Amino acid sequence: MVASISNNLPPFGEEDSSKRRQILDGAREVFMDLGFDGASMNEIARAAGVSKGTLYVYFADKSRLFEAMVEDEALEKGKIAYNLDPKRDVETTLREFGRTYIGTMCRPGGGSSIRTVMAIAERMPDVGRRFYENVLAKNIDRLAEYLQARVGSDDLDIDDCTLAAAQFMQMCQATLFLPFVFQAEPAPSAERIARVVDSATRILLATYRAKPQ
Repeated sequence: MVASISNNLPPFGEEDSSKRRQILDGAREVFMDLGFDGASMNEIARAAGVSKGTLYVYFADKSRLFEAMVEDEALEKGKIAYNLDPKRDVETTLREFGRTYIGTMCRPGGGSSIRTVMAIAERMPDVGRRFYENVLAKNIDRLAEYLQARVGSDDLDIDDCTLAAAQFMQMCQATLFLPFVFQAEPAPSAERIARVVDSATRILLATYRAKPQ
């Protein structure tokens, strides 16, 4: 669970919440443009349209502000809706999940937070760990739960559903995510995403489809 930073904040009213959002939006812009090391509280205050004094009322320092931005990213990604009803057809569900997952990971601007966290994770391992646990691992767990349910219904034969879920998600990233996150290629088209996800789906089903008795 992401650590709370509420002890650095004033009591939340509507105005406080709006101001905090304003600051986080400005901080995200600066961190994404300049990275953690290049960002300064002066630049963040300017981008957020607040005074530096106001900035420090809400966040003790740049590290706390960065952690709050990561927490916010985790919360936003956690709201992504995947239809993982255990009663749904496996092939349809995998294709839909994969397209939504990669579409989110590779949306324009979507790689900036991952690049920024990767750059700072060695120095701030708790931030990297929380980002992984609350953004990346949660999606693996959600898909693994669905796969486990389909094992129980005799559609799939999987010993380790967490491994199978991670394998599927990595296959969905193939040729798409790394070129995108390292800015070697633009965000992939919906058609290209569909082609890669369809291939990943076929491979998973060929590997783990339960054999007729």
